[in-house]
Amino acid sequence: MGDNGLCRLRSVGQSVWLDFITRELVRSGRLQEMIDDDCVCGLTTNPTIFEKAVSGSADYDDDIRRLAQEGTDTQELYHHLILDDVVEACKALYPLYELSGGADGFVSVEVSPERARDGAATVREAIELASEARSQPNLMIKVPGTTEGLGAVRELIAAGFNVNVTLIFSPVQYGAVAEAFMSGLEDRAAAGKPIDSISSVASFFISRIDAAVDKLIDSLLIEDPGGPDSVRLLELRGRLGVATGREAYRVNRSLYAGERWQRLSELGARPQRLLWASTGTKDPTYSDVKYIEELIGPETVNTMPLATLRAFADHGRVEPTLGRHLEEIDAQLRAAQGFGIDLGAVYDGLLEEGIEKFSASYRQLLGLLDEKRQGLSAA
Repeated sequence: MGDNGLCRLRSVGQSVWLDFITRELVRSGRLQEMIDDDCVCGLTTNPTIFEKAVSGSADYDDDIRRLAQEGTDTQELYHHLILDDVVEACKALYPLYELSGGADGFVSVEVSPERARDGAATVREAIELASEARSQPNLMIKVPGTTEGLGAVRELIAAGFNVNVTLIFSPVQYGAVAEAFMSGLEDRAAAGKPIDSISSVASFFISRIDAAVDKLIDSLLIEDPGGPDSVRLLELRGRLGVATGREAYRVNRSLYAGERWQRLSELGARPQRLLWASTGTKDPTYSDVKYIEELIGPETVNTMPLATLRAFADHGRVEPTLGRHLEEIDAQLRAAQGFGIDLGAVYDGLLEEGIEKFSASYRQLLGLLDEKRQGLSAA
């Protein structure tokens, strides 16, 4: 086991997952090296990541040619390719899954983002993905945290699936996610089925909040440069993402200290962990490990892009920061509202934007696969 900052995160109860997948990563042994040396104990992916993997190499071409010649359509082709990588990653991480008693070692695969507003279609695709992945016990299904998606989360949890609820941007939205998770467990327990082997994470997107709020702050500064509020506005830049995440963590701690959870815990239920996503720094003036160092705490996960993971391994500091400066959270959130920044509108806008970005990547990926399918099948 390695001894860099990534491994030391375990000492405070935080798991390191990698937000990245390519066929080369999985088959070359590099993923296993990261498991051994960097304490990576999970992996997440999405259509944007996979689109880059397919467009950036010829590693998938032989399979695309073979499947195309067998008459596989583009949607099925996508499932075959992504699930081949996901299943191999599941196998690499399975020893960690066993060693952790099912707490870690997961690989997440996403249902189509174009089904984000269709709960029934989300459930159907989730079942198909799990079946096509040969029911790997450490597979997690990623479901968007929309109103419709939350119904699917409850149904999938009740059916015994591991679920990663994604595209979460606000404490209120996270509270609804936790409600769906607990309700699913209660439904399953009421049906007389075990709930002790189900795992779930709630993926909270952090840096996108700062990118959106900082843009609004910069607009206010342009309107009144050097004004009496400029210093206070500047102090808010790069603060609201972490403040919002810490507020969600406060909600998390309260929920899992309550009587409702205690009843589920007595039946062996595992708490749904907050997972910090979108942790690559978008503003180059901020530290490249900002969204790791400022969100370290127990019973959480941080899924990191490859560059961010490497940066933290090199110079990240490990200190339990999630529980610090909690008194500042309310002040920062109130200050933003006081300047006319409607955080509720920001969060809602980010959810819609996130769905559209993933959908655009998904459509682009299917277009790329269709082009390759036609070209390679004719070769």
